[in-house]
Amino acid sequence: MAVTAYSPAGRFGNDTVAEINVTPLVDVMLVLLIIFMVTAPAVTGQLKLSLPVPTPAPERTSPKAELNVQQDGSFVLDGRALTRAQLSTALTALAVENPETVLTVDANADADYQAFAQALAAADEAGIRNLSTK
Repeated sequence: MAVTAYSPAGRFGNDTVAEINVTPLVDVMLVLLIIFMVTAPAVTGQLKLSLPVPTPAPERTSPKAELNVQQDGSFVLDGRALTRAQLSTALTALAVENPETVLTVDANADADYQAFAQALAAADEAGIRNLSTK
């Protein structure tokens, strides 16, 4: 039962007073304030470390070649017109020269799909594993 110091005892009589008891609230707030005051310097503190600075790795650029499949089914490898038999030989030489070569395969919009599939098969047979398309 809570009592107020400012009201006369006879005014309320034996009735209970409906007031909030703020003492536990103040106790909790003071404990939280002390906890925050203790932990704040630890949280905002900085560690003085000397970390190594990473050196950038050298960029490796792979050689690139471009293979175009023409409308009539012929092939153009880096500006040289080739037949199907010449394409296999040229791609094998390209793969032997540098196995990391990136071959970009592009086809004319009106080219036959079979010619495009032959170009991919020739690249696979030659051992070229890095393929891209436009």
